[in-house]
Amino acid sequence: MSDEPLDDTGEDVELEATPRQSGMSGKKIVLFFVVPLLLVLGLIAGIFLTGLPSALMGGGSESQSAEKQASSSSQSVFYNMPTMLVNLNSDGQQQSFLKLKVTLELASEKGKSRVKKVTPRVVDNIQVYLRQLRMEDLQGSAGMQRLREELLRRVRAAADGAEVRNVLFKQMLVQ
Repeated sequence: MSDEPLDDTGEDVELEATPRQSGMSGKKIVLFFVVPLLLVLGLIAGIFLTGLPSALMGGGSESQSAEKQASSSSQSVFYNMPTMLVNLNSDGQQQSFLKLKVTLELASEKGKSRVKKVTPRVVDNIQVYLRQLRMEDLQGSAGMQRLREELLRRVRAAADGAEVRNVLFKQMLVQ
C-alpha cells in the first residue's frame, strides 16, 4: 500500500502541492521592523549629538557657567588702528584704492600697550599685504572673511606677544 491518502471510494488521491506561506514576506519585514528600527536609531543619535542628555543631567550647566565666569573676568579691550589708504594691484588698468579702518580686539590692557608700541610694524605688515590684493579678492563675504583671517594672522605676527582675538572692520571703502 502507498502512503497517499484515500478518498471515500478507497482510491488513492494525489494531493496538489500548494506553496506554504511562511508568515511574513520580505516587504513586510522591512516595513514593520527595519524602518522603525532605523527611525529609532536616528532619533537616539540626534538626541546625543544635540547634547540633550548632558543638559538634562546637569553636565552642560556647569561648563556654561564656567565659560560665563571666564568671559566676564577677561573682558576684551579694543584698540583703534590708524586709517590706512592703499592702492590695490590693478595690472595696469585703472587705479583702485582701498580705505580701511580696523579695530583690534585684544585680551587685556597689557596687550593694548604692547600693540601701541609696535603700531608702525603692524601697519607696515597690513599695508604690504593690502597692496598686493586685487579688486576681485575683496568681493563678497568670502573675500571679507579671507581678508579678516589674513589681517589677523599678520597682526598676531607683529604684535609682540599680545593676544589679539579678532580684527574688526570699522570702515572699508574700495574705489
